[in-house]
Amino acid sequence: MPVLLLLAALFLASLNMRPVITSVAPLLGDIQSGLGMSGMTASLLTTLPVLCMGVFAPLAVKISNRFGLERTIFGSLGLIGAATALRFFTSGPSMLIGTALLSGFGIGIAGPLLSGFIKKYFPNGSMLVSLYSASLVFGASLAAGLSVPIYEWLGQSWQKALAIWAVLAIVALICWGWIASRPVQLERRANNKLPLSNKRAWLLTLLFGMMASIFYSITAWLAPIVQSMGYSKHDAGTMLTLFTLVQIPMSFIISLLVAKFRRLPLWLVMCSLFELAGITLLLSVDAPFVSALLLGIGAGGLFPLALLLPFMETNRPEEVSSWSAMNQGGGYAVAAIGPMLIGRAVDWTGNFKLALIGLMFVIVLMIGGQLLLGMGARNKQAIPARRVQGSVRA
Repeated sequence: MPVLLLLAALFLASLNMRPVITSVAPLLGDIQSGLGMSGMTASLLTTLPVLCMGVFAPLAVKISNRFGLERTIFGSLGLIGAATALRFFTSGPSMLIGTALLSGFGIGIAGPLLSGFIKKYFPNGSMLVSLYSASLVFGASLAAGLSVPIYEWLGQSWQKALAIWAVLAIVALICWGWIASRPVQLERRANNKLPLSNKRAWLLTLLFGMMASIFYSITAWLAPIVQSMGYSKHDAGTMLTLFTLVQIPMSFIISLLVAKFRRLPLWLVMCSLFELAGITLLLSVDAPFVSALLLGIGAGGLFPLALLLPFMETNRPEEVSSWSAMNQGGGYAVAAIGPMLIGRAVDWTGNFKLALIGLMFVIVLMIGGQLLLGMGARNKQAIPARRVQGSVRA
């Protein structure tokens, strides 16, 4: 199969994994006022897709075993596209929340399988994890940065501004339709089960959950936080765009740093410290630009490293999918709590102070887990130096 086709398929699929979530944040105020939604209810637009990504990720391996990796990803992209398009017809909170559920199902199935797709077609190409991660961020930043201009261009209709992102799914389906139509060999191996008895897999899952909880909490609420400081909707959207855009180069930079200097847990901790600094600034200083930059650097480094860890712990595509399904399944289930708790805290206190303090606490816990991960690597030699270097540089 042509390499360019495979790379295009990975890029296009990755673009569709986040716009259904990040397109909501810049328009959240208009959506709330238009539908009469509380902060708690509005948080479900982010919480439910992330929760579904956690709940349905463990099913990804089973569905893939039955229908094939490529066909399952194709079907998942179809679900994401359908859910996004249905937002054009939204007239009440229930339907909008329903589209969040449907899109979350599609993302939950496709997410871990894309890691297996990379391992299957590029066995030593873990550097492509950076392409995967950067494409995710690029799709997220497109939706975050263009939602407000599109909203104004389409006559201030947030329904149209949300639904237009279905175009990305249509383009991706054209590419994946070609791949999925080819004969595939279905994998039915007993060791495709989730690594539930592996303590290290549980640690990775917990770390992924805390990382994702922080990420989606910031994605959902950074724009409203900036607006609460007295900035305009455009300024708030700009800060969210900056937060997402800076993650694109960081996805590649962090992989190169790991390849050259190794010590992956150390880079995890350093990225977490950037996030801690960004949250601290939001609490203490009126400097949202700097805060968004620091948060973007931290998140941009953490996500590709979290995706890379299953590659370093396994050898075969099926194992990568299984580890990724467990990490993302349990991790996203934990992550879904974050945006919801922030919405509850805002409803309760009327401001974001308590919510930001809670995020700082989670980051500190995450740093402790990353240090524990590093101790395990040294004691068990779970991540040999030659393997890190070979995987990332390939």
